Amino acid sequence: MKKAKIFIDGSEGTTGLRINERFEGREEIEILKIDPEKRKDPEERAKMINSSDITFLCLPDAASIEAVSLCTNPDVTIIDASTAHRTNPDWAYGFPELSGEFRDKIRNGKRIAVPGCYASGFIGIAYPLVKEGILPADYPVSVFAVSGYSGGGKKLIAAYEEEGRDPKFDSARMYAWGQTHKHLKEMKVISGLSAEPLFCPMTTNYSSGMIVQVPLFTDRLLKKVTPEELHAFFAEYYKGEKFIKVLPFGADALAGGALFSDACAGWDGMEILVTGNADRLVVATRFDNLGKGASGAAIQCMNIVLGLEEERGLVL
Repeated sequence: MKKAKIFIDGSEGTTGLRINERFEGREEIEILKIDPEKRKDPEERAKMINSSDITFLCLPDAASIEAVSLCTNPDVTIIDASTAHRTNPDWAYGFPELSGEFRDKIRNGKRIAVPGCYASGFIGIAYPLVKEGILPADYPVSVFAVSGYSGGGKKLIAAYEEEGRDPKFDSARMYAWGQTHKHLKEMKVISGLSAEPLFCPMTTNYSSGMIVQVPLFTDRLLKKVTPEELHAFFAEYYKGEKFIKVLPFGADALAGGALFSDACAGWDGMEILVTGNADRLVVATRFDNLGKGASGAAIQCMNIVLGLEEERGLVL
């Protein structure tokens, strides 16, 4: 098999480093290395991008947009981990489990946008519910989520891990109060909602792993369902998907009524939990914010493009 030439633009960032780590031992991959002194040089970056089969962009939005403009080779596939192209209809959205259309667009397209971590957890819940006529598009959705600090980039990681750090980082860090989080746009558009959800995220004092929760009032749904029926719905919807595991009904009770948000750290799949009662339901996803929420999803998309097993090089 001919080796696929891979270039990672932004290989020094959190996501870029994790993608690099996941290529260890993969003999079907050849990594194109840029001179560290020229990693921000547009001419050298253009050379690397256009010499690759697949380029990963692990950059801020503006730099990702610039990188795409540097690509003149029509055979190059770009997999972008920034927020720049996630709601662009000309780009594939990198969550293949949502439907056959999503997977086919990833397989056949040359431009793929990797979902945001919080957005992945939310869309994995909301998209099927809207698509199948259970959740109205105009439902006033609320989202509550907690994540490890590694998803916040180098500055936040340093703030948590530096010696003699500020004691305030021992407690939960609640943020994005002004409803300005960068994942909100894709959460609305990809899910098919008519408005952005109310989103309350937080990071806490551990590195990786997250839980995203969506509470629902049953009398506001288009189809009133019991917790058991909603659990059966998700189990059927994601049946056969290797990366999505719907936990047994009652898993929260078996766990003593508490689930820990870092339990999926180091794993590249996503768990779905359904619980609640006749009036109020909670659907939650649990996964690694650097796995299915970032670099793991990027590698899964690359595997699809290359016609390989989707789980190649990943932990399931």
